[in-house]
Amino acid sequence: MSDDTVRLVTIGRMLRRRWRLLAIVAVVGALVGYGTSVLFPPRYTTSASVLLAGQWEERELLTQAEIAASSAVVDRAAATLGWTGVSGGELRDRVSAKAADGNIIKISGTADTPERAQRLSDEVAQQFVTFATRIAGDNTDPEAATGPEALRKKVVETNRRITDLANAADPGQTVEGVQARTELEKLRTALQEAMKKLDEADPATIKTNMVVMGPAARPAGEAPPTRMQLIVAGALLFFLLAVIGHLAAARVNRRLRTEPEIAAALGSALLGTVDVPGERPAHRPKGRGPRAWIRRLLDVDTRWDIPTPQTSGDEADRRIRYRRVCARLREKLPAPRRLLVVVPDGDEIGRQAAGQLVAEAKSDPLLRVVGVSVSRPLVPDRGTESGALVVLSAGSWTAEELAGIAEACADGRHEVLGIVVAGIVVAGTVRARPTRSAGHPPDNATPALAVRGHATGGSV
Repeated sequence: MSDDTVRLVTIGRMLRRRWRLLAIVAVVGALVGYGTSVLFPPRYTTSASVLLAGQWEERELLTQAEIAASSAVVDRAAATLGWTGVSGGELRDRVSAKAADGNIIKISGTADTPERAQRLSDEVAQQFVTFATRIAGDNTDPEAATGPEALRKKVVETNRRITDLANAADPGQTVEGVQARTELEKLRTALQEAMKKLDEADPATIKTNMVVMGPAARPAGEAPPTRMQLIVAGALLFFLLAVIGHLAAARVNRRLRTEPEIAAALGSALLGTVDVPGERPAHRPKGRGPRAWIRRLLDVDTRWDIPTPQTSGDEADRRIRYRRVCARLREKLPAPRRLLVVVPDGDEIGRQAAGQLVAEAKSDPLLRVVGVSVSRPLVPDRGTESGALVVLSAGSWTAEELAGIAEACADGRHEVLGIVVAGIVVAGTVRARPTRSAGHPPDNATPALAVRGHATGGSV
């Protein structure tokens, strides 16, 4: 297809001519989205916040978030909750954690009910605090003292022991006794300095203090994607796929749409472009049955990728232009002026144009209309005709099909392709305007043909 495929005017034309089909496709997409929401039950998500006291670097907060969502924490939460048929591995897919501003770890839990989502978030938060505190203690001996107060008690006991050892030392002035008391005093001094530094330390730097900032809020609505979101997404997705499919099909379509392309395929000169008055294209299959009715209902039998036909002149103008085409034929045809008019089978617009051509010619030239199958083209043998004229509609036939018609004319010894007088009249349906007040055609006049352009000159 030409570059016209990607223009907005082309998309607008497709929406106008195929709006029924696109609407039904969108409804089908909405139903698919609804079915997807039924297969996947609704989910509810809520979050619990854990405050980490002290000064924390960003990488340390990220590490704590990873710990909060780790299997070590979630498995403990799963064991505590004891939900039937729900293992720790399944809960790990429903739990997430991230570091927020203010040294806060937000732990989110997802479940099939609001109550379960709330319980899951709260339990994981509690298990995270317990597990992180145990890691910060870094002591696997249950009898060992932990925490600052325990260290202070240990220092006091050590000082008392040093005093007992100093009193028990040799009270004399021996060198050994003096050295022993000196070493004990040094040890006491080192312990006092360590205790002083511990007392002067900022309690905020002790990172074992973690606080759960209240219970998680019970979710009031479903977590995305909700059922309505799936329905809207399905309708929009199917609609876009239908539009893209139309554009792709139009681009790969090999049917010729312009007069130069058709003239090149048939190897003949273009006599003009004729317009058959009418409101809707007439080349539609006339089949019956449910399938034909559905195709007509959805307008899939009409061509949407052909530009909207422009309004031609009134009846008088069309007849004037039509007579000029007949005059060109008389000038080109030798006496006796007989011409074979070839119309592809199924081309209703071309057939109507050929009938109008015969009616307006009034046996000068004498035109004989024949239909030719594009699948197996066969043209009657040449009799008294001086050549062949092909009448067809634009956008209906490929170059191979038109080449087959040209070969069939050659096999019937009808000189076309410019050897003898050969012309092409390309027909397209247009909307007729009201006739002018002056110059009305006769009452028995048939609808005429509007012709624009020909092979040897400009518009006519």
